[in-house]
Amino acid sequence: MSAAPTPSLRQHMQRLAAEGIDVVRVTYPDLIGTDRARDVLLDHLPSACEHGLAFCRAVYHTSPQGDVIPVAGGLDAGLPDITVRPDLDSLVPLPWEPGVASCLAEVTDPATGLTVAESPRDLLRAVLDRCAGHGLRPVVGPELEYFLCEEDPASPSGWKRYSGTTGVVYTAGLRADGDNHLLRTLRLLRDMNIGVTSGNHEFDGGQFEINLTHSDARSAADRAFRFKSAIKELARKEGKLATFMAKPFNDAGGSGFHLHLSCDTDEGRNAFDDPAGPYGLSATARHAVAGVLAHAPALTALANPAVNSYKRFGPDTLAPWLIDWGLDNRSAMVRIPPERGSGARFELRLGDAGANPYLLIAGTIAAALLGVLAGAEPPAPLEGYGYDTARASVLPMSLPAALDALEADTELTDVLGKDFTASFLSYKRDETERFQRHVTDWEFTEYAYHL
Repeated sequence: MSAAPTPSLRQHMQRLAAEGIDVVRVTYPDLIGTDRARDVLLDHLPSACEHGLAFCRAVYHTSPQGDVIPVAGGLDAGLPDITVRPDLDSLVPLPWEPGVASCLAEVTDPATGLTVAESPRDLLRAVLDRCAGHGLRPVVGPELEYFLCEEDPASPSGWKRYSGTTGVVYTAGLRADGDNHLLRTLRLLRDMNIGVTSGNHEFDGGQFEINLTHSDARSAADRAFRFKSAIKELARKEGKLATFMAKPFNDAGGSGFHLHLSCDTDEGRNAFDDPAGPYGLSATARHAVAGVLAHAPALTALANPAVNSYKRFGPDTLAPWLIDWGLDNRSAMVRIPPERGSGARFELRLGDAGANPYLLIAGTIAAALLGVLAGAEPPAPLEGYGYDTARASVLPMSLPAALDALEADTELTDVLGKDFTASFLSYKRDETERFQRHVTDWEFTEYAYHL
């Protein structure tokens, strides 16, 4: 039996009913940033809000192929529940699915009433609380790239790139998008009200980038999470595949997840701007950059969280694999765009599109905060084209190396939380072990005939 709705909930339900909505999709991110959800009939929304929806906690520890990974709190604890409650302030109708509205969720442990260590949204909230304690309010602008694919029975994967046209970087229109995917997607996402502003065809055939507005960090993570889910769902609706995988094709580049980060003070002033400071940046901004550089090896595990991620790295890829920073220099890991004043910020170019938005943003902000607290200055900025190992240190070049760097960086893991770190490391080390046992098509082609 459904609980009686509160006045606020009643208003939400009346509004939804007036819009013809009879189902609410309650959604939250798992450990790798994909969406887990349940559809709730509108009449039963009061019960979902009061009592919550029960999910098995091991959903956080479940691989993309459905394997339950032995992470503490899951299998070893008898597969207990988590409680998921709708966050009604995040309700938004889905423009492509009539009668359905989506909302994010709050996750708690029913035994304690506390947050769950593996919850990415709560991890980010905890990091932001630390920043607020030091008078800083991070502002984030996400940039994400993805590939659109069509079915191809002749391909070993079953998919091919939606367009093979080359030389169409930074274009729009039919030249590289014969089915007007970008226009249709922009309009639908506009109506979802997640801050989509513009988009274009990117470097490789079938690759697109859509930009989101900047906002407070938690809202930016929520919007990036919903954006990725929406892009994939819209592609499925048309029988296509949209993938944010770091490097899905051997003959194409990778897809990035770039973050623009600044901080506001409690008074609303951009804490990164200082016309009298070196490079027009405040001490806070320079210390934040120094923190990201210092913790970059550990941050790599969150920014490039898959075995495939490291196939995006390498010379002349425009994917940073060295630890450096530069002034309006896209070959650096940390780029300082030319704007100052209210637009003063840095752009972290390290992440790939497969990263969990909450973890990438939380890790970047945690590293920046540690730099601010340490008060260190960054080295001289990169000049000219980068990717020179004589001038900068190399990032971890494999997932196992990045996980080791994360585990070793106790300063960063203290901010992220020991329980989260242990869960993330266990989950991802299982992934690397499964990959190392798997025989790939490359190995068969390389060895089978001659050995």
